Amino acid sequence: MIRALMLAVLAALTLTGCGTNNPPPADPAEVARAAYVHSGPPQLTLLTVRTVAGDSGAHTALMVNGSQRVLWDPAGSFRHPNVPEVADLHYGITPNIERGYIDYHVREDHYVVRQDLAVDAATANRLISAMRNHGAAPQATCARSTSTLLRQAGIDVGTTWYPNALMNDFGQVPGVSTQRIDNSNVDRRHNIVFGKDGVPLPPT
Repeated sequence: MIRALMLAVLAALTLTGCGTNNPPPADPAEVARAAYVHSGPPQLTLLTVRTVAGDSGAHTALMVNGSQRVLWDPAGSFRHPNVPEVADLHYGITPNIERGYIDYHVREDHYVVRQDLAVDAATANRLISAMRNHGAAPQATCARSTSTLLRQAGIDVGTTWYPNALMNDFGQVPGVSTQRIDNSNVDRRHNIVFGKDGVPLPPT
């Protein structure tokens, strides 16, 4: 049992997308100003970054549209001056930021699997509250923290260390739609310049 756990942790540490230290938490006034209310229905969007060679899972993130639209990016590296962050929870997720975030992770050797699930408002807001209360995720626990949060909100997935396992479980939930986003179809209409104005270069 101990050996299996150690192997799981070592495998998780290879996840290149969720190994970044957290910045200082944004000021509450800044968070309030950035709040973005999307006109669409309540929805969960699981984003899984995978390698082109071998389809290995590299990172997990979760966008939630409820009373406002937020992005849970556990130990992620994406930053933007208009997107305040508190303990891995990003606020102000406009369509422009959404496109920029996905494009940030799509590159020659990585692609993104987007999975959307319509939910009721209570479920979406319960998940947002759970993410606020969770605190920052330790490095290499992106899938573990996200799967735990989804289960707390009543979504039928297993608790796992692995982005691919969570992606597969989430894909089995009735009503989930799945899309592969790579260099052939990624939407780059976001006006974000990576490596400039406080936005980092994509991870390598």
